[in-house]
Amino acid sequence: MARGNGKTEVEPQLDAEHELPPADGSEDSPQGAVSASAEGGELQKLKAERDTLLDRLARMQADFENARKRAARDQQEFREFALADALKTLLPVLDSFERALQASAGDKSDLRSGVELIYKQLQDGLGKLGMRAIPAKGEPFDPRWHEAIEMVDTTKAPDHQIIDELQPGYRLKDRLLRPAMVRVARNPKH
Repeated sequence: MARGNGKTEVEPQLDAEHELPPADGSEDSPQGAVSASAEGGELQKLKAERDTLLDRLARMQADFENARKRAARDQQEFREFALADALKTLLPVLDSFERALQASAGDKSDLRSGVELIYKQLQDGLGKLGMRAIPAKGEPFDPRWHEAIEMVDTTKAPDHQIIDELQPGYRLKDRLLRPAMVRVARNPKH
């Protein structure tokens, strides 16, 4: 019978034949010895089964802990791989900045064309990573992508149309990174 302490005890179950004392009055009858050895064998069998189950449980717990640690390590390696891939995309921009700074001692027009080249390389690199600018000027105001900084009364633009972009907004695929800060038209005639 199972007890609350986690140990298994076997209570002997006697039938009517075993409850009666032996006919000759002696306690050591062969029938009683066979019964006691059968009970002892059953007890040994249950202990062995218990030990096997406890061993299996300990192994399963260790396997689970190892799998959890492996998953955490794999997730960290994936993050580092993704970051390395993103940084590799931006390395040409860094190289161009260095070249522009070396050439900046000369002509100012070379500096401007170098900075424009770097800006384009940076946009291309970020575009390869999936980042896109949010269209703003001339578009209808969308609170999911735009943040209205000011409402401007005007008759030159339709109501709720963006008339000026103060800071560009960006998204990564369909995830908002930063909303575009805009001025929005308020046309009393519409």
